[in-house]
Amino acid sequence: MATDGGIHHYARGEWHGPSLSHRRIRLQKGLYADFYHFLLLGEGSAELHFDNGEDRPLQGALLAFLPPQAGCDLSIAAGNAAHLVGASPQIMVDAIGEKVESYSLRIFTEQRKLVEVSDPPLVAEISPLISGLVRELGDPSRSSWMVASAYIRLMLMALWRGAGGERSEQRGQGETASILQRYRQLVEAGFRRHRPISDYAAELGVTADRLHSICQRALGRSPIQLLHERVVQEAKLRLERSARNIQEISDSLGFRDPTYFSHFFKRKTGLSPAGYREIARASAGSENSMLSSGYADWP
Repeated sequence: MATDGGIHHYARGEWHGPSLSHRRIRLQKGLYADFYHFLLLGEGSAELHFDNGEDRPLQGALLAFLPPQAGCDLSIAAGNAAHLVGASPQIMVDAIGEKVESYSLRIFTEQRKLVEVSDPPLVAEISPLISGLVRELGDPSRSSWMVASAYIRLMLMALWRGAGGERSEQRGQGETASILQRYRQLVEAGFRRHRPISDYAAELGVTADRLHSICQRALGRSPIQLLHERVVQEAKLRLERSARNIQEISDSLGFRDPTYFSHFFKRKTGLSPAGYREIARASAGSENSMLSSGYADWP
């Protein structure tokens, strides 16, 4: 993780006040190439110009969330104003955390599309969070990583709920889907504890055999495969996006010793942790399918 002194390499917060002329801002440029962006547009108009040629007019008051894959320019009309907040993958990982809701937030943020919300109560809820983060990042005496991460977490939770994510999960698809979803959430909250599958099954109120059957039928994987994939996914992220050494990463993932962690990681990926990190650093900024670009590939 970066020190707070380098926070502006990992987060941006800008207030674009009313201007006499039209402005065009490239969102994913240079330092911000892989940033996730939140746009808060007040009363007025703006437009997004996507790299695929699509143009999306925006009319405030409005909140928009754009993942890095949604490469675009932002045009703000003369006389209008907007807040723009960006977060790097590193600070997004920290903001999303490892709680019960984290799995859902990860999937939500990996969608390759614009999320646009104009619901007045939601815009009113998120507006002070965005303006607070802009103030935090604009004050050199503060600019705390922890504060920035906390603001982004609150913004994500509000946006996910406002976009219907929580209601969609609650509706579910019957008992089987509910058990599978709850298993995913339990794994998300406790994958570092290396609990036996029988413990998860007992907490879900089903037998280990039934949990195995549900996972195999829905995803073609056993519960232990899903658990191990989640551990590997987290290991990849930490190897790619943190400065921790192998032993520290091993400890943070609940392994008894780094040698066991290295054997586990190589068995699952074909590479040692050090070898994977070397490839990740050499491939930074490229689309290498070996690398962990996010959590959407975790079923």
